[in-house]
This record gives sequence, structure tokens and C-alpha cells, in this order.
Amino acid sequence: MRLVCFHHGDGSLGCTMARVFVYGTLKKGQPNYKHMINTAKGLAKFQGRGRTVEKYPLVIAGKYNVPYMLNIPGTGHHVAGEIYLVDDQMLQFLDEFEGCPDMYQRTLMRIEVGIVECFVYSTTTYPPEWVGLPYHDSYDSSGKHGLSYVLRESRD
Repeated sequence: MRLVCFHHGDGSLGCTMARVFVYGTLKKGQPNYKHMINTAKGLAKFQGRGRTVEKYPLVIAGKYNVPYMLNIPGTGHHVAGEIYLVDDQMLQFLDEFEGCPDMYQRTLMRIEVGIVECFVYSTTTYPPEWVGLPYHDSYDSSGKHGLSYVLRESRD
């Protein structure tokens, strides 16, 4: 991976980049994509689409119909998503946004494009009954599953 440096609006210089794979509400056209393009939160450069090399359960769960990739390799489907090159500031924002490490844990996974390693927010801290939910190979907040995602600002 080539090192790319950026000047932030506050005059600081960001040079370290990481690959992040997003499979849910942070993808283009999904409810939280606005955060990926908000340069006040850091920089994210779209690198392409990919899918997990291993199969994982992607479930839509909880009161707010949130997509979760359960960290159970070998179960479920090859999950489709998008790869972004992000700077340290965006990675820190994503850690906070994803409730890392309590709700999601950021772990390296192999993603097929060719094959690259990316950080992915999957979870090991889920209620056992989620393993019994339907598994999806991709996420769309207005998909045929009929489970409307509830934005954070609209939650009780």
C-alpha cells in the first residue's frame, strides 16, 4: 500500500492510511454514508468493491435493525461490501462510531478484490439468539428483508 499524506483543515498532516471494509450502513447509498464523505471526521478514499474471502453470518438485529457481521468464520455467506483507504482521524472516528471494542471489534480480515487485508467491524459480543437469524450476503437498508434501519438520532 502506498503511503499518502493529506493536510487536514486544522493544519495537521495525516500520513498513515489503513484499509477498511464496510458492509452495512456506511456503504454508498446507505443511511450513514454521509460520515464517510465528511472530511471533518477524516479522509476516506473509495478503493473498490469486494467480499470476504471466508464466509460470515451477516444479520440484521436488535431494536434498531442494525446490520452485524458475526465473527464466526466459515458460517453464512461471503459478505459483499466496499473498501476505503482511511487516514488515522477517520479510523479513530469509525472506532468511536462503531462502539469499538464493546459493540464491534475492529479485526483484520481477508477481502477478495484480488485479495487484500482490511479492518472490518464485526462482533463477538452478540446475544446467542442472533446466530439463529437469517444470514445475508449483502446489506441494503431498504432491502427485501423489510427491516428499516433506525438512525441513531431517531433512537430512544
